[in-house]
Amino acid sequence: MNNTEPDYEQLAARLHTELGPAGVSRRALDRYALAHDASHYLLVPELVATPRDAAQVAALLRACEEAGAPLTFRAGGTSLSGQALSRSVLVDTRRHFEGLAVLDDGMRVTVQPGVTVRMVNARLAPYRRKLGPDPASEGACTIGGVVANNSSGMHCGTEFNTYATLISMVLILPTGTMLDSAQADADERLRSLEPGLYAGLLQLRDRVRGSAESVATIRRLFAMKNTMGYGLNSFLDHDRPVDILVHLMIGSEGTLGFVASATFATVPVKTHVASTLAVFPTMSAAADAVPALVRAGSVTAELLDASSLRVSAQDPACPELIATLDVRDEAALLLEWTADAPEELAQRLRSARAVLGELDLTRPAELTEDPTGRAALWRVRKGLFSAVAGARPGGTNALLEDVVVRPEVLGQACVELTELFTRHAYPESVIFGHAKDGNVHFLLNERFGDEAAMQRYQDFTEDLVDLVLGHGGSLKAEHGTGRIMAPFVKRQYGEELYDVMWALKRLIDPRGLLNPDSVLSDDPTSYLRDLKIAPEVEPEVGRCVECGYCEPVCPSRQITLTPRQRIVLRREMVSARERGDEELAAELERDYDYAGVQTCAADGMCLTACPVRIDTGDLVRRLREQSAPPVLDAVWAMAAHGWRVVPPAAAVALTLADLVPAALPTSATTLGRRVLGADVVPLYDHRLPRGGSARVVVDDADPAAVLFSACIGTMFGPPIPDEVEAGQALLSLAHRAGLALRSPAGLAGMCCGTPWKSKGMGTGYRVMAQRMLPALWRASEDGRLPIVCEASSCAEGLSVMINGADNRNHARMTVIDSVSWVAKQVLPHLPVNHTLPSIAVHPTCSSTANGSTPDLIALARAVGDTVDVPAAWGCCGFAGDRGLLHPELTAAATAPEAAEVLGRAPKEAYYTAYVSCNRTCEIGMSRSTGRPYRHILSLLDEVTSSR
Repeated sequence: MNNTEPDYEQLAARLHTELGPAGVSRRALDRYALAHDASHYLLVPELVATPRDAAQVAALLRACEEAGAPLTFRAGGTSLSGQALSRSVLVDTRRHFEGLAVLDDGMRVTVQPGVTVRMVNARLAPYRRKLGPDPASEGACTIGGVVANNSSGMHCGTEFNTYATLISMVLILPTGTMLDSAQADADERLRSLEPGLYAGLLQLRDRVRGSAESVATIRRLFAMKNTMGYGLNSFLDHDRPVDILVHLMIGSEGTLGFVASATFATVPVKTHVASTLAVFPTMSAAADAVPALVRAGSVTAELLDASSLRVSAQDPACPELIATLDVRDEAALLLEWTADAPEELAQRLRSARAVLGELDLTRPAELTEDPTGRAALWRVRKGLFSAVAGARPGGTNALLEDVVVRPEVLGQACVELTELFTRHAYPESVIFGHAKDGNVHFLLNERFGDEAAMQRYQDFTEDLVDLVLGHGGSLKAEHGTGRIMAPFVKRQYGEELYDVMWALKRLIDPRGLLNPDSVLSDDPTSYLRDLKIAPEVEPEVGRCVECGYCEPVCPSRQITLTPRQRIVLRREMVSARERGDEELAAELERDYDYAGVQTCAADGMCLTACPVRIDTGDLVRRLREQSAPPVLDAVWAMAAHGWRVVPPAAAVALTLADLVPAALPTSATTLGRRVLGADVVPLYDHRLPRGGSARVVVDDADPAAVLFSACIGTMFGPPIPDEVEAGQALLSLAHRAGLALRSPAGLAGMCCGTPWKSKGMGTGYRVMAQRMLPALWRASEDGRLPIVCEASSCAEGLSVMINGADNRNHARMTVIDSVSWVAKQVLPHLPVNHTLPSIAVHPTCSSTANGSTPDLIALARAVGDTVDVPAAWGCCGFAGDRGLLHPELTAAATAPEAAEVLGRAPKEAYYTAYVSCNRTCEIGMSRSTGRPYRHILSLLDEVTSSR
């Protein structure tokens, strides 16, 4: 093993050459941002490497081998056992490894390690196929982690887990040797390129097979879900060294090499599904009922104990079925039946109801095929870890462990586990998991800064190991061994197989440089080192459990920071100050301004993915307000007072800029940014449209709604010459449907307030709210009429302003996104004169927050023969004027979606129309794709008009 401290300055210099300037960083902001994963461990790397491709990974491995520098690969960072951390070199394989190819009509898929499970399944959905592994963290966990941990999940069991569905992989060994196991000569290439490794694998294979005791142990443990130690079943299941090596890589947690891509066999998606929540008087009763339910065809049996149910009921979005439970000792099973046809499902449900009717339930279990109801139940289950952990006491860390026993002893094991919680004073612990497989997770809270608590945790762990192994189970079912269970591998497997694992590690990684102390550790107390201390920070984000669910939806994830990283860096600043490291705190704060504050879109997308409902934008907006110069706040307050002239003036400026050579306005704004700052002066872009038209003002008799025409349509004109502006289109559509509208008095001086709120300009926001709310109250006839706005972001802004109103009467007003109002109230009364062959739809962060995205898609389907929503869609990052202040944010945010849209087919088969529901989002997507995105209402008006 390596005992010499590497020269990181020299290594960084070499990697600067090998990977390029953007491929290596020793900046504190980057190192501390990646020092956290979803586990209760924290290791700060000396160096962060970001290779762009497999060849650079090979060069990186060779460089670290020569320098004697340990390294760890990290992709999604959702790891719960500390296997995505390093105190040496941390290799970020999320950012540039996002390749995905669907093969053979969806029967196979080849994926790079940075792609999330949800994204793969979204791309497979048109083929009615999906990946076998289905972890609850599918929205955030990546294929790199799925392979590294041999992920399974809620449905797949061992039949369709990573090991069972992997076809081939491109792997890179610590020597830099790259091997594609799909090639016909892969085994011969391995023999030629790595003769010692080839021979060693054969020797280990024969050693394992030569011991009847070893074979029996392996067969017993791998008949269950088991990710403890290395996948020694590879030595029994495969004969050729290349096949053995490939399958040993699965579950090896990056300790044997790097998987640059993996090809999987997919599994069919059952289109007819029914679910129910069966509530039992006790947890043992629930567990004991599982075998009968599985025999009745249930493909899923997710266990939730009483504490899980109580925490879930605190979520406002919790299904009524759970919210109305009076939970004491009860437990529940989330059950699911699937089929390919309605008749088949009906037959299975008859059997299911017969079995459910014989069980001792506290209330009847009602099966539902309603997608909304089923989704609500699954949202509770998938977000359970973060929801429970988010309710933990301040300053504590959440530990989530998973163990597995034979299903027939699960009830007894759960009872004993509950007794352990009581014995060691963990009263707030919960148990949940995959009862069908005998696999449960449990969560407890601990304060690692306390010596007595540390002893309690150590005593509990020892008792837990005895409990699980006493039932013939495995200490790790699907989360990987990691740091937390590496010292206990020997106790589970015995001396001989433990020696085989070490022999394998030394054969492939003789210096022990790859992810040391994960999977194997010769230190019996290594799991007690590097434990995370959780300092209390801003209340907006204090509940964060660092799970990483927010990261895939964040617009800035590819250029600066993610919401999780923004939060952990705030914690690191507090920690640095608590230990007196003012230099580190100052450095983090300095670099945080651009990366953490200025390039945050504050779009609320993180809220949509966060199980504990954190909107990191709330924190960022407050930081902006605190740091805003008084002069700038006063300027924006003046703008609020005189808003009547601001949008028309901006329109004139854009129109004039379009009439002169683009270099002139670009140079002028560039100079202004140099003088006043890039976060004050927008950068002119010649791709911006001309100014728009005046806001729509209407005063019909007997109105059905209040029309709040957005000022954004005045500032920015439509992308297509002579196109009807969205506000005018909304008015036209309503009138043709026989619906009258009314504008609020004084509309020209009104704004939804989003520009002030997103910038943290509190004075101007209050000025606008004081003007807006009474006028809207009067126009809506004391809240009787809904307020409709054609810009989704403005509709969201109005809702936020109204919900935050001091006058609770004002909070009774209702704002509806125009696409929802038109879809429900207008479209049924309109003739569709013709449809378009194909339409690409860009949902927005605001339509997501408003819940109007389904209506946006419905409008597109009403006028389009083929309607596509790119799987890679996300917030465009324009964020009001943020796309003008920091165009790099919008470029990075839209790049994946643009690539998918433009890669759909050859140029002649591009979409007929491109639509969205917000003007700046349309500008951002038009910039990125070179295609004219327009408002869906403008298109709808065109195809339903007689003109």
